[in-house]
Amino acid sequence: MSPELSDLYRSLTATADGQELAHPELVRRRADRRARVRVAGTALVVALLLGGVAAGGRLVFSADGPTPLPPPADTPGPVPTSPAPRPSASPSASTPVPSRPSGAPSTAPTSAAPTRRQPTSIPDRAFFVLAAANRTGLETALATPLLPTLCAARYPSESAVVQRRARNLAYKLASTPRGNVPDGSYMHSITIYRPGRADDVLRELRQAVRDCPRQGPDETGVTWRQRLLDPGEYGDESVLFEMRAPYPEGMGEPGDDQVRLVRAVRIGDVVTVLWEQGWENTSAERAQVDADSRRAVRAIEDWLD
Repeated sequence: MSPELSDLYRSLTATADGQELAHPELVRRRADRRARVRVAGTALVVALLLGGVAAGGRLVFSADGPTPLPPPADTPGPVPTSPAPRPSASPSASTPVPSRPSGAPSTAPTSAAPTRRQPTSIPDRAFFVLAAANRTGLETALATPLLPTLCAARYPSESAVVQRRARNLAYKLASTPRGNVPDGSYMHSITIYRPGRADDVLRELRQAVRDCPRQGPDETGVTWRQRLLDPGEYGDESVLFEMRAPYPEGMGEPGDDQVRLVRAVRIGDVVTVLWEQGWENTSAERAQVDADSRRAVRAIEDWLD
């Protein structure tokens, strides 16, 4: 044996003699413990893997069938949309309402025209009573013409007359002291026409005024000018026209005209006419004629209701 090998053996013997060797039983217990730890770790890993697979199966499959898996995190989702506005219960003032097409029938309820009975005779109560401040006590029943002469006008509606009554009624203005001469007078007439013919009267009268803008001189030498005026709202429909002529010499102010006013009003199948004729060349006042026209219409409406 070489000297070097002998030195190596001596060094190994010295090292081994300095270390305490473990008891065989202790070595065996340590080996068994390492084996148990290795088996438990392996079982834990297997259990975790089996639990994950089961949970994943429940997510992927439901009782109603397969549920699609969620998209990957980087998959863009649907663009959110704002909810549609709820319709308002009723249109506001700022909401445009669609207009009804031209010619389409209206669906809005319309108020029916008042139903009046068809009269056959004219009682005294059908004539109006002047306001207390305008009364003179002068009233006369007449059978004179219904309207002033208008050139050569003819009225075919006269064939549909059922009954007519007329009177002459003098009035004074409220400012005129009682006992003075009247300020004017009316030829006041009421006529019943056969159903559906009363509107012919007003149509014929309008045309007669248009066809006779000027007439005369009359038996007194006066030339009259006629024209239609705005009739206002009286009854179912009405016509108003004026007759105008210069004052006779010595009457009125120089250059002024005397004015007569004639108003015809239809209420159903009845037509009433107020022809203001003045009093000793007085001139009609529109406000007074309007007020008395309203009284005349109201009296007839009360009679027909």
